[in-house]
Parts: sequence; C-alpha cells; structure tokens
Amino acid sequence: MKKSTFTEVQLMSVLKKAEGGMAIADRCREHGISNATFYQWRARFGGMDASMITEMKTILDENRQLKKMFAELSMQN
Repeated sequence: MKKSTFTEVQLMSVLKKAEGGMAIADRCREHGISNATFYQWRARFGGMDASMITEMKTILDENRQLKKMFAELSMQN
C-alpha cells in the first residue's frame, strides 16, 4: 500500500477547511489532491480527529502483520 504524503494533522486540516464552505474542487487544487482522494478521505476519516486516525492506522498495520504471519504459518502446516 502506498504511504500517504500527508500527515494525520494535515489530512484533518484539509477535511476541516472543506467544511468551511469553500468549494471542494478549490480545496483539492490548493492542496494538490484529486477530488476522488478527498472524498475517500472524507468517507474514511470524516468524524475522526488526528489521534483517532493515528490509532486506526496503527491497528490496521498490526492487523496486516498478523494476517501475514497467519498465512506463513498456514503454509508451513
């Protein structure tokens, strides 16, 4: 999975500014992201704050590692 170039704080900043009333296309152009990326972020991180996003990413990474370990052990047995 590609690593995001935006930190959690920057991501939240983009989402919060969009709620301010400026057009979404203008916000996306200002930050150099596509409209699709913005809407994916909003769907995934809409009601969260930066600490919740960090915690969620940590849990997803741990889950990914556990799935990989399980797959390796399943192949051995």
